[in-house]
Parts: sequence; C-alpha cells; structure tokens
Amino acid sequence: MFRVRVNKIESIRDLDGNLGKRIELLEEREVPRFAVRPKSEEGQVVQDVLQALQQQAPMFVPHTQFAVPKIILFLTEQEYESLGIAFDVNQSYEIGLENQTIRFRKTE
Repeated sequence: MFRVRVNKIESIRDLDGNLGKRIELLEEREVPRFAVRPKSEEGQVVQDVLQALQQQAPMFVPHTQFAVPKIILFLTEQEYESLGIAFDVNQSYEIGLENQTIRFRKTE
C-alpha cells in the first residue's frame, strides 16, 4: 500500500482522436525529521515551547511531505467512466497492488 495525490488532470486525444484524460498521481512520503537538541538551556526552553505550540495548533507544524511521480494514467472517456472514480486535483488515495489488480481508496 502506498499513498498518492492527484497532481494534474489534463484533457487529451488518443491516436484515433478520441477524447480522454491524463491523470498524474504523485506519491506522498513523509520526510523524516531529525531531532536536534539545543545545547543551551534557553534553546531547549524555546524548542519545548514550540513543540507545545505545534501540538496545540497544528497550523504551526511545517509540512514534511515529499512528492515523487508514481503513476500517470492515460484513459479514454469511456475507460475513465468505467473506472468509476471521479479524480479531483489534490485528492489523496491509498493504492493497493495485489493479484494483478490496482485498488484505489479515497483518503480524508
């Protein structure tokens, strides 16, 4: 299982001139953060206060995600409708690969 985010959706035409979609999915990965403990007591107090703020107000937490291109789908309109997923830009999905199938699960 891995997590992807819809980065881009474009209209395309296939070789026969049929309308379709190009859907670009980027893999989302958490970038590990290294804990650095300041040497001075004042630095430790500041770091502790910032950590407390981050726990109370998540908007102070820096985003630590790194996006890597993972899947690009080229689908005709008929294939897109048959898939049964209405992709939206910035929507996240969990992707499962098993027994020669790809499963999409929308995440919150």
